[in-house]
Amino acid sequence: MDTKKEQERSQLHATIWRIANDLRGSVDGWDFKQYVLGFLFYRFISENLTNYINNEERRTGANDFNYSSLSDDAAEFGRTETVKDKGFYILPSELFENVRKKAKSDQNLNETLSGIFRNIEGSAKGSESEEDISGLFDDIDVNSNKLGATVTKRNELLVKLLEAIGDLPLGKYEDNTIDAFGDAYEYLMTMYASNAGKSGGEFFTPQEVSELLTKITIVGKTEVNKVYDPAAGSGSLLLKFAKVLGKENVRQGFYGQEINLTTYNLARINMFLHDINYEKFNISHGDTLLDPQHWDDEPFDAIVSNPPYSIKWDGDSNPILINDPRFSPAGVLAPKSKADLAFTMHMLSWLSTTGTAAIVEFPGVLYRGGAEQKIRKYLIDNNFVDAVIQLPPDLFFGTSIATCIIVLKKSKKVNATLFIDASAEFVRSGNKNKLSEVNRTKILEAFTAREDAEHFAKLVPNEDIAGNDYNIAVSSYIEAEDTREVVNISELNADIKQIVAKQSELRTAIDAIIADIEGTDE
Repeated sequence: MDTKKEQERSQLHATIWRIANDLRGSVDGWDFKQYVLGFLFYRFISENLTNYINNEERRTGANDFNYSSLSDDAAEFGRTETVKDKGFYILPSELFENVRKKAKSDQNLNETLSGIFRNIEGSAKGSESEEDISGLFDDIDVNSNKLGATVTKRNELLVKLLEAIGDLPLGKYEDNTIDAFGDAYEYLMTMYASNAGKSGGEFFTPQEVSELLTKITIVGKTEVNKVYDPAAGSGSLLLKFAKVLGKENVRQGFYGQEINLTTYNLARINMFLHDINYEKFNISHGDTLLDPQHWDDEPFDAIVSNPPYSIKWDGDSNPILINDPRFSPAGVLAPKSKADLAFTMHMLSWLSTTGTAAIVEFPGVLYRGGAEQKIRKYLIDNNFVDAVIQLPPDLFFGTSIATCIIVLKKSKKVNATLFIDASAEFVRSGNKNKLSEVNRTKILEAFTAREDAEHFAKLVPNEDIAGNDYNIAVSSYIEAEDTREVVNISELNADIKQIVAKQSELRTAIDAIIADIEGTDE
């Protein structure tokens, strides 16, 4: 591990933590997240754009060229070309560093920022990037009472925000700040999610779980065509592929859909902060089960997801759904009160023939009866379930439940399903359990080897699963290790006899001492 990099990272995290606490004041942490992330994004795209234009100019020999010191009029010449390449445009006077310089003396700072955010979004209008940029600043309401009761108070906080985000030690953009910006985003999300209870856990998957899911889907591959998450949250699962494979090895890009508008904006911001250009990602807003947005882009080579657990959906109250090609093959719809297996069927439908899907699931889907049992029958009889991995409890923000991972494949060679019991594979970290690198490696090695390992892994023929009513709970196939101590009763009785005798001796001795003391007192 690169110690220097780790030191820089710890320093960055400590600074972010301080900023978030110093600035928050009366603003609830979960709400305030939007402002910290929004300003981080504003700084990032300002530096990213400046660096891009400077490099282009310097290539033509203008070594002293600096975009940030141009006049707005002089900068207009590059607008069309730059929007085509970068997806947006920011005039020099509206760049983060220039606004920050004047912030203290700008009595209309809230209006200035509001106008700039509008202009950045407006710069993409009518271009290919319009959909990726539109609404990105919607959640950063600089006129909100949450920031302060008066304009003056609001502006004071906005100045502090600009200063604090500007002071973040993210290095010069050209010296590889990509990791630093992305890392700052991930750390902020982790920090807010862990403090926000349920509202945070719903759309933030811990890094270690993301990494395991990613590595499961790319076993034996060095590149993939397209990656997809139908419940994308803040996009962190998708972006793990950029980290693990290198973003150039996700050839056609990152696709996802998210129902929550704020989270959808965060996912797009997250893409930019990890330097994924607008043409390499396609994140859509909406309900994946009822209104999926990527019919024209499927199938996908790798699908990873941590969909919401046991949420309500239309199910059989909507007559159209049973004829939907995603759900109809199973002949039955997931129950109205539990959409888990509807997400699973959707992902299976959009998986390429050589692809892999790794899905975090609520444990009930493995053994509940009724419609869910019929869907499992369809999945097992058609040999689509590659593996079921039982995870430890208390890994996720907002819930301590022990979830599992279901791995789907369409082209399995062996008519059997691998079960892995990783319920004891964790280290305790703070108030949560964590999958360490050792834990993840052990799970991945068992997943790749597909061999029986006592108390840990078992390859079960699908006919045995059918004989067990299509129950796919890991505990039905892997016997937990008995860690109880074997006790020899005769030895134990002999020990107890000795203890009782010793106790009796001590009691007599104590009585004698007390009698002696009492005799002396007289």
